[in-house]
Amino acid sequence: MVKNRRQFTKEFKVEAVRLIVEEGRRISEVARELGIRENLLGRWKKKSESGKIEAFPGKGRLSPEDAELRGLRRENERLRMERDILKKAVAIFSEDPK
Repeated sequence: MVKNRRQFTKEFKVEAVRLIVEEGRRISEVARELGIRENLLGRWKKKSESGKIEAFPGKGRLSPEDAELRGLRRENERLRMERDILKKAVAIFSEDPK
């Protein structure tokens, strides 16, 4: 059984966080009213408070920092693979033929 993830609009997330921050309501209360989990709403609140310009960029759009981090991680993985291949090649060619 495959469940589809619910997707929420940026406006929905912003309004949910506003209810907590500006109106001073509890996360559990707002989550119950909106029919979402408390930990999800807590993550939205934390993300909006983190100081990012675009707290909820939307599906497939990363912030410039996240995009750069993803690219650097990808490059790091590629370089590690190349290093491992070279290590194996050195080991093979440095073996003593008998």
